[in-house]
Amino acid sequence: MPQLFTVLTPQEAWLRLEPYLYPIQRVERVATEEALDRVLAEDIFAPSDLPSFPRSVMDGYAVQAEDTYGASEGSPAYLRLVGEVSMGKPTEITLSPGEAALVHTGGMLAARANAVVMLENSREIDAATIEVVRPVAKGENILQIGEDIPKGRALLSCGRWLQPQDIGGLLTLGITEIKVFHRVRVALISSGDELVPPEDEPKPGQIRDINAYTLSSLTLKAGGIPLRLGIIPDEYQALREAAKIGIREADTVVISAGSSVSSRDITAQVVNSLGKPGILVHGVSLKPGKPTILALVDQKPVFGLPGNPASAMITFDLFVTPSIYKLSGCSQPPKRYELKARLTRNIPSAPGREDYVPVKVEDRNGELWAEPIFGKSNLISTLIKADGIAQVPLDKAGLAAGEMATVRMF
Repeated sequence: MPQLFTVLTPQEAWLRLEPYLYPIQRVERVATEEALDRVLAEDIFAPSDLPSFPRSVMDGYAVQAEDTYGASEGSPAYLRLVGEVSMGKPTEITLSPGEAALVHTGGMLAARANAVVMLENSREIDAATIEVVRPVAKGENILQIGEDIPKGRALLSCGRWLQPQDIGGLLTLGITEIKVFHRVRVALISSGDELVPPEDEPKPGQIRDINAYTLSSLTLKAGGIPLRLGIIPDEYQALREAAKIGIREADTVVISAGSSVSSRDITAQVVNSLGKPGILVHGVSLKPGKPTILALVDQKPVFGLPGNPASAMITFDLFVTPSIYKLSGCSQPPKRYELKARLTRNIPSAPGREDYVPVKVEDRNGELWAEPIFGKSNLISTLIKADGIAQVPLDKAGLAAGEMATVRMF
């Protein structure tokens, strides 16, 4: 049977689609504490200095550094203890030469103090005297006003994927609401006469729909909102109507199954019937996932993914996930968790094609090893057993046992 599509490398395929991907313009204001994994839609500048008062970064004694110069175990510096700085309150202590005040981590410095001696470098002689056995320099173990973040500094840029430390940093500056892009809505369509919902008992020749739920999970992981449009039979009109709903209600549409080289393939016909430019890519030099479709309809990306679960997951990760990031306005997507591991067995491949093989990763005496889990591409068990997928590059005719491989962790 003749090929129905021209195969491109994964990189070439992505470059066909990427120029059409622009951030959605919908934004909303949300509570900062609820903004984890959202994409910032504004530049944030510090409204005040942090810290707003000089503070200690250690438990110890606030001192004038000059009083400790030359101090050692054999010749300590003796200082008069004049009080303790209370946490959460402004201090009324002002140091004179030769004096020290007990201070705790985060506490305000006594007036005229310019350094803090760590507790372990001091000893209490009596209730009114300490000795210092190691000198400190001016500014040591303290933070000055605005030293962490000065007022007016650019803190976070529009397009940032917000992480836990960002949430903390915003709240410590009193920024309790921020503007973020709306989450990208992803319409998910499962096509196939053999599919039934997970709650149904399959009859002979039927299988439960898996892709709608694995792809929903991948959508959530990428920060999107999955819109499951149900199971659609292998009928042109039914699939076309479902796709039209997806394009109307979502920012991108993903159709799983119906994208093989079979004459029964109707996904390509449906996509091309919906609008221009239609299909941009039909076929990727990828295993599993060769018959993948990348398209654009009404300025919205549309994907046709193979039906078997491994292929659907891998192609979603390669093409749909980065598209969600682009649509969400994310300028720096979260870094993919990848590692290097030594292969326990050969992985065969063919030059000019990227292969992805599920692997189990384990530590053997301090070195990471990847055990390939071979099986037919539609076996769920291979994915359940795996920790990630090992990549065979385009220019390699497989990887040999003992060779280092790049593993994309799940």
